Amino acid sequence: MNKFLFSCQKRCLKYIVMALLLYPLSALAAQGQIVVKGQSLTIPQAIRLIEKSSQYTFFYNANDLKNTTLKSIDCKGSIDDVLNEVFKGSNISYVIKGNEVILKVEKTESTQQKKAKIIGIVTDSKTGEPIIGATVQLLGTTTGVITDVDGKFELAAFPKNEIQISYIGYVTKKVKVGSQKVMSITLAEDAQQLDEVVVTAFGTGQKKETITGSIQSVRPSDLLVPSANLSSSFAGRLSGVIAYQRSGEPGQNSADFFIRGVATMNGATSPLIILDGVEVSKADLNSLDPEVIESFSVLKDATASAMYGTRGANGVLIVKTKSGSDLDRPIIGVRLEGYVNTPTKKPEIVDGPTYMRLYNEAVTNQGTGAVLYSDEKINGTIHNLNPYIYPNVDWYKEVFKDATFNQKANFNVRGGTSKITYFMNVNMNHETGMLKDRSSDFFSYKNNIDYMKYAFQNNVDFHLSKSSTISLHLNVQLNDMHGPLTTKDGNGVGDIFSAIMGTNPVDFPVMFPQGSDTWYHWGGILAGNYQPLNPVALSSAGYKDTFESTVVANVNWDQKLDFITKGLSFRALVSFKNWSYNQKFRLQGYNSYQLSDYKQNEDGSYDFTNTPIGEPSNHTMDAFFGTNGDRRFYIQGYLNYERSFGSHNVSGMLLYNQDDYNTNVNSSLIASLPKRKMGVAARLSYDYDHRYMLEVNAGYNGSESFAKGHRWGLFPSISLGWNISEEKFWKPIKPVISNFKVRGSYGLVGNDQIGSDRFAYLAIVNLTESPSYTTGYGGSTTSLSGPTYNRFQNNELTWEVGNKLNVGVDLQLFNSLNITVDGFREIRDNIFQQKNSIPNYLGTASTKIYGNFAKVKNTGFDLALDYGKQLNRNFSIQMKGTFTYAHNEVLKYDEAAGLRPALSQVGKSLNSIWGYVADGLYIDEADIANNPQSTIGNIAIAPGDVKYVDVNHDGVIDAKDKVDLGNGLPKYTFGFNINLGYKGFDLSLNATGAAGFQIAQSYRDPNSSQSNYSRQILNRWTGEGTSNRIPRVTYGDVGNWQFSDLYLQDGDYIRLQNITLGYDFKRLISWKGLSKLRLYVQAQNLFTLTKYDGMDPEIGSYNGTDGNKQNSDGTTNQTWVSGVDMGYYPHPRTFIVGINLAF
Repeated sequence: MNKFLFSCQKRCLKYIVMALLLYPLSALAAQGQIVVKGQSLTIPQAIRLIEKSSQYTFFYNANDLKNTTLKSIDCKGSIDDVLNEVFKGSNISYVIKGNEVILKVEKTESTQQKKAKIIGIVTDSKTGEPIIGATVQLLGTTTGVITDVDGKFELAAFPKNEIQISYIGYVTKKVKVGSQKVMSITLAEDAQQLDEVVVTAFGTGQKKETITGSIQSVRPSDLLVPSANLSSSFAGRLSGVIAYQRSGEPGQNSADFFIRGVATMNGATSPLIILDGVEVSKADLNSLDPEVIESFSVLKDATASAMYGTRGANGVLIVKTKSGSDLDRPIIGVRLEGYVNTPTKKPEIVDGPTYMRLYNEAVTNQGTGAVLYSDEKINGTIHNLNPYIYPNVDWYKEVFKDATFNQKANFNVRGGTSKITYFMNVNMNHETGMLKDRSSDFFSYKNNIDYMKYAFQNNVDFHLSKSSTISLHLNVQLNDMHGPLTTKDGNGVGDIFSAIMGTNPVDFPVMFPQGSDTWYHWGGILAGNYQPLNPVALSSAGYKDTFESTVVANVNWDQKLDFITKGLSFRALVSFKNWSYNQKFRLQGYNSYQLSDYKQNEDGSYDFTNTPIGEPSNHTMDAFFGTNGDRRFYIQGYLNYERSFGSHNVSGMLLYNQDDYNTNVNSSLIASLPKRKMGVAARLSYDYDHRYMLEVNAGYNGSESFAKGHRWGLFPSISLGWNISEEKFWKPIKPVISNFKVRGSYGLVGNDQIGSDRFAYLAIVNLTESPSYTTGYGGSTTSLSGPTYNRFQNNELTWEVGNKLNVGVDLQLFNSLNITVDGFREIRDNIFQQKNSIPNYLGTASTKIYGNFAKVKNTGFDLALDYGKQLNRNFSIQMKGTFTYAHNEVLKYDEAAGLRPALSQVGKSLNSIWGYVADGLYIDEADIANNPQSTIGNIAIAPGDVKYVDVNHDGVIDAKDKVDLGNGLPKYTFGFNINLGYKGFDLSLNATGAAGFQIAQSYRDPNSSQSNYSRQILNRWTGEGTSNRIPRVTYGDVGNWQFSDLYLQDGDYIRLQNITLGYDFKRLISWKGLSKLRLYVQAQNLFTLTKYDGMDPEIGSYNGTDGNKQNSDGTTNQTWVSGVDMGYYPHPRTFIVGINLAF
């Protein structure tokens, strides 16, 4: 059926396109032949005859045609044929624009220098409608006029004068007078000024004063911040959006972001991203340069996102790219940037002698009798007697460098005519990583990070008529990545970073002399089961090359249907997206050698012997290849109606969409099946005099994820608004409170995503890997196996539904300070969860059962402030602030019966950090004897070890004493931005922050055996009266390193995200055609104010959306991103120099 529908849709689309192509021809034919016949006619008389017998309207200066001679005319034909005959022998030329004919009269040199009256009309470049109230001014003077209700104007000017035409929401245009006496001027919309119009669901525009939902419209200039990825500029700039950057590694340095926090535990937490009407990924969004963005909206409540149904459950980001403009000449923009990255912080680890003393202390504390480092070894290392016998390697410095230099370039051109407009943008971004290219010191290949990103955007609009437009949008992304490889699975920088922290500085050097061997003698050690990695050898072991391409192509057709009824329009969209990914891995092993013997000669030099660990050989590079990809075909069409009847304004929309998704590489039958969705949506809104507003939305969506009877879901919403400041009684205080609107909305949103499981309501029966059993008697026995279930069937599985409530206030003070406050509550019910309450003894522990078992409440509020004012001719100021509070709570969760409340998920946050409660450290043996016995660890408890609280009072410290210690996702996020302009200078500052979350530092581990130590260990417990926070060092697991509040810190921080200083030299350079020459410098991540003493509070946060599966004993597996032992890339501090030109 779906295949048949697609076939019909494609066939219809073909006929529609053919009809559109033939439309201009039929329109011209409809004009018919024009006949002009008469004796002794003047040119004005001939013009009137043409206007009466055709649809053409003439524009000219009547004074120019007063003295035209009489002539007899007898002609018929096309408009060009007739006009050529009428104007034959005169100094009159003409220009035809649609149904308008503009006459131009050539004057003699003496006449041209006289001041003359000019008449003209100003129209919208897209619609052709007259622009009422546009300012037409002679440049350099105070002389000017305003266009009338027909968009017309009259003005006296000299030929040398230049006229400037401006209007709010349009790009200002300059026109030279010259010999023109009649002007037809078109203005193009300026998206950066259209704050009054907000882009809502499916790209429709709506006046801000009539909006009843929670929508934030962001100026593209606010996102124009030099950064590797667009999402990195979200933090602190978008109210309700929680964004944080986990890593500084090229290719991994984009920001994760949620809209109003997290309201589900099934992993589907990301918002829907719509680019030019089409769903795209976060990677596609990050490839966009801010230069290409025309509008950016965040849809946060049910009214704003309900029409997207299943896709809009977690909010929607709507991005529209720029279109071309009807301009006299193209506008060309160029931006070039060079920037240097340096790490904001480096891991602080102890040196060789300090490590050996700590190791000896740890062995002594444990009392195992393990061999200690000798004084001779320690002293030899202190005095650097020999780098092979007494190594003291700073592995971080060996592998990482202190700075990188990167480049970024952007080029765009915008222009067009009244019939065709275009916008094109090309972007290039080159990033290199902090990893040193050590492999080039030893081999012929490079292992440093080298990342090239290319992006191309091309938008072309064909204006077939004033009522019909076809738009072609093409977005192409190419990413070419080269980097280190440590395993055939694709691991790289993370493994290298972990090796740095897991390898102490004294056990071996980077490399021993190789002598006559043809391979390198990499330093290493084998002592029992202890065989650490050599970080330099590991980083040089191989490389990976990945290349990915993304192509998104859209065709839009916009058609006004005023001939049916005024205000009715239709829009159709067909889109195709293809993503392709290819990888090539090259990897080799390495030969490790260890010091086996040495002696000191009389002259103080040393002789030593190094022997191989295992059998050495000439390693060759293995090759591994892989490919991946997907494609999506999407269609949508809708009817839109907008009309005003006096003070009554109504609008409505009816929409159908269909989505078809396929993977390019299929690993199984299920994976090869396409994923299809379809839906219809409707919207109806009414407002009276922009004072009282009502809007009703509904989405009706179908999904393959559920059994028959549950596949379709209805998601309605309703919202109300009252613009109090438009009431008559408000007039006296309107100069102070210029706008005051209250609004509220309630609605449902749906989610059908169940992770990677397809058709989760169906059972999975295993016929080949079932356990066997033996039956028979005596020697006549046989082994049989029967079917087992990997997943049970559940035909009642249905939609996850979010009940969203929003109450908001829009306030403006003194016509300059805008304040928006929204309070929200969402109760997400029927959340997908794997059933946990079936006891293991029933024999179904390995069988999955999915159901709608969980329920979560998410509440909070967000605030946005915006103040802007032109204080005088030279000085302007713009200030913005955002604040978001979001907190979730589990209301229902399927878990083991009789579970102790402290271990229950119910009443806790989704982002909870589970661990033990610490009561400091044991003081002495009496303290140990008088407290519950600990079963954690494998060696005896001693003074200086962590003392845990027996939460459940059973006299034993075990996993059942774990509790909810804190929250890993910030409850509060905020930002502040200020922009100052003075003459040609501009200065901007942006600060961001987060609060209400905790971080656990895993690299404080005091139980390190032979790994390295963080310098924080220097503040450890060494006896009674010393530290009560960091326990003694041990050479085994005594339980001191367990996730507990002992290692938990508040992650609250305020960061100076960036500061920019620029100057536009256009004020000093009178180069014809140059409209902008701005040079700027910027610094990012200059400093961070925080009490957190780890690497970085933003990177060091816990990823609360992972690892929420509960074990049978009530404990929970957690995923941490909390310290250098997890191996993350340093967060960079960036210094940028750039130039921005426009022609």
